[in-house]
Amino acid sequence: MSRAKEMALKKEVTPYEKNDLRLSIRQIVNTILPLFLLWAAAYYSLSVSYWLTFPIALVASGFVLRTFIIFHDCCHGSFFKNKRANDILGTITGVLTLTPYQQWKAEHSIHHATSSNLDKRGVGDIWVMTVEEYKAASPWGRLWYRIYRNPFVMFGIGPIYVFLFAYRFNRKAARRKERINTHLTTALIIALYAFMSWLVGWQAFVMVQAPVFFFSGFFGIWLFYVQHQFEDTYFEHEDEWSYVKAAVEGSSYYKLPKLLQWISGNIGFHHVHHLSPRVPNYYLEEAHNATPPLQKATTITLRSSLAALRFRLWDEESKRFISFKEIKSLYRKPYAQPPIRVTNQAGLTEKP
Repeated sequence: MSRAKEMALKKEVTPYEKNDLRLSIRQIVNTILPLFLLWAAAYYSLSVSYWLTFPIALVASGFVLRTFIIFHDCCHGSFFKNKRANDILGTITGVLTLTPYQQWKAEHSIHHATSSNLDKRGVGDIWVMTVEEYKAASPWGRLWYRIYRNPFVMFGIGPIYVFLFAYRFNRKAARRKERINTHLTTALIIALYAFMSWLVGWQAFVMVQAPVFFFSGFFGIWLFYVQHQFEDTYFEHEDEWSYVKAAVEGSSYYKLPKLLQWISGNIGFHHVHHLSPRVPNYYLEEAHNATPPLQKATTITLRSSLAALRFRLWDEESKRFISFKEIKSLYRKPYAQPPIRVTNQAGLTEKP
């Protein structure tokens, strides 16, 4: 894609870089209020059966995920026009989702600026090794990477580690404002959890909050993972890297059923979001539908997204993700000729 086409595509989405106060307030009401009501319902259901509590908590976790999308928009300054309003709501929703607002905002901005850049990995992203890096790594390095990429570790232990422990500490490069916000978030979380434990009893609180926390974290990490980890995604070194290509080719369109699309705050239109982070979540679908080139982005479904579980290493030769099983064949034989790539009418590369 030429520079001119990249700029033209970016310009097509510009009209959707606006927020609507009425829609933003409506989203707060239809997200956070149901979350509180579902949490209360889960608590009262404990007197009936935990088999009733568990599914209610599962639904509540979906609203935690939706709350995180509001938090996410605040980080991009796209939920409200007013910066202070974004900061205040971002901090509040950060407490509800156990995520420090200023810290995540800083790391996520780096993720957007470096997504799919092989020379700038490591901040706000999922650890990806290339085939050559894996082959050159020590046995311990390979073992650690295999443990990290194991689905049980990434989606089971990952939410516990990230949201309960990692986010309680500041980055080395954090500025004073970010450090204060991290500690403030932790203090508010402790205060909230202490109050709820006093109000309903700590056993009841844990029985309700544990599944709500775990499933929301699981779904959140899964969404972040699958929207960048698909077979023919985009990775390039700094000298060839393109922001627009990283957005459109390096981020997927996760086509979800309408209910799950609503619960996940339209974040399945991830290619639109990466192209223009200033588009609020409630305009992502509209921007996608109004921009034909964006409709040619890689589309994955619930079923096809499961294939992402086997993608482990980025092969720079074939420009695709491969599994650990496939790496064995690469040790035994030279690389095959990389596939020929052509340019479609939208200016995006694709296989012939």
